[in-house]
Amino acid sequence: MASTFQVGLTGDFRTPDGRIGWGDIGLSLLADAPGVAYRFLDVTAGEIPPEQLAGLDALIGLLPRVTARSVEKADRLRVVARFGVGYDNVDVAALTAHGTLLTITRDAVARPVAQAALALMLGISHRLLDKDRLVREHRWQDRLDFMGTGLTGRTVGFVGWGNVGRTVSGLLAPLGMHQTAHDPYADPAAAAAAGVELGDLHTVLGGADFVVVTAALTDQTRNLVDAAAIARMKPSAFLVNVARGPIVDQDALAAALTEGRIAGAALDVFRDEPPAAGDLILTAPNTLFSPHATCWTDELGLANGTSAIRAVLDVRDGRRPAHVVNPEAYAHPALSDLR
Repeated sequence: MASTFQVGLTGDFRTPDGRIGWGDIGLSLLADAPGVAYRFLDVTAGEIPPEQLAGLDALIGLLPRVTARSVEKADRLRVVARFGVGYDNVDVAALTAHGTLLTITRDAVARPVAQAALALMLGISHRLLDKDRLVREHRWQDRLDFMGTGLTGRTVGFVGWGNVGRTVSGLLAPLGMHQTAHDPYADPAAAAAAGVELGDLHTVLGGADFVVVTAALTDQTRNLVDAAAIARMKPSAFLVNVARGPIVDQDALAAALTEGRIAGAALDVFRDEPPAAGDLILTAPNTLFSPHATCWTDELGLANGTSAIRAVLDVRDGRRPAHVVNPEAYAHPALSDLR
């Protein structure tokens, strides 16, 4: 291994004037680590060109894609640390074959994303955008026409009850909501202890006043909430998605909203990001949108950065990092020194 451990960060961490848009992401941990140097890559979007990764031992990545072509010249690359938990922009098989670990920051995102889910639930159910507009348009007298929907005593149905879903459950507990979830991988004992009733997808959606999507995007969950699933929802129900857009059939959701078959939707994520100008979802009624950024807070930035940097430094120091997506990569000779 080279005497200096070279770390790259994708360029989209910085604003055009050179500031870190996320604020404090824990870069002092890298700056203070002996034998470590870091730099920002030029790439801010799209595929990372292979020459950008040449000579790097580690990459901390945000949105640019890491493909098989990206790692063609990355002879030293030992770890890609995702700043977040989603990794649909990373070719995991290519990294594994290359002898490169992929880590995520699952210890950092649960609370901020759970807070985002709660914010969206409250925002759409309490009609905050409508009420903001009433004030701005001097329509105070119309406020009786914009009654909200309370959460107390209602049923929330989770699609996915993993790290984020469990944290949302904890935040909702004081509100006295009945909680259900569809997640074939959830621990029944843990769910029972949290007061969450597990069930099949259509049963959970059919009984929920609020459907909250927190599942990971996989081949099994892509389009999981399709037209048939949405058709099971109550006309008074709201859908909240803080996971990944392609888990929900967006056109089917837009149709259900337009036709008044569900009450509303709050989306932090979309099928295409950003959605095209003519996307049907953008003109659907009773919606609340965020540009995949509801959870973007100082809390998230520091926690994500610290987690990703710790993974990088663990690899530098010969330790196996936490939250590895592809542990099969340890079989590669390039990682034989990690204990």
